[in-house]
Amino acid sequence: MHDVGTGAPGRQWALRRSCSMSPPQMVAVYLSLCLLSVVIALPFALNGAGVVLAYAGIELVAVGLAMLAYARHAADGDLLTLSGRCLQVAQTCGPHASLIEFRAEWLSIEPAAGEGSLIELSGQGRRVRVGRFVRPQQRARFAQELRHALRSALACPSSAHPV
Repeated sequence: MHDVGTGAPGRQWALRRSCSMSPPQMVAVYLSLCLLSVVIALPFALNGAGVVLAYAGIELVAVGLAMLAYARHAADGDLLTLSGRCLQVAQTCGPHASLIEFRAEWLSIEPAAGEGSLIELSGQGRRVRVGRFVRPQQRARFAQELRHALRSALACPSSAHPV
C-alpha cells in the first residue's frame, strides 16, 4: 500500500504487487542468462556434445516463458483516486484493466468476508473488491484511512461538484 499523494485535487492510493524486479530488469537478467548458457554450452557442442546446447536452448525457453508470465503481472494492482466527492478505482490484472467511479456520499466500505479479507467498495448498484496486494493485517487500517478521507471530502464544501 502506498499513498501517492495528498495534493490539492485529492488523494491517491496505489495498491500494487511488491516486485523484486521490473520488466526491463528481467529482460537484462534473461539476456545475461542466455549469454552465460551459450558460453557454457558452445564448447561442449564444438567438442561433439551437441545435446548440451539443445538442453540449454530448452532451458532458456522454459525460463523465458516463466519470466514472461511473471512480467505480465508485475504491474497488477489497484489505483484509488479521490477527487472531490468522486472515488475512482482502476484495477489492472495482466492485460485486463477496469475503471469504476463511486460517489462518496453513496459509498460503503466493508470487509468482503471477515477480518483480514479484501475490502469491498459498494454503492450505486456496483461493487468492487480491492486490496489484493495489501497484507491482510493492514487491510483494516487502509479501510479506516479510506473512510476518513471520504468523510473529509464530504465535510469540505469546496469538494462539491456543481450539478
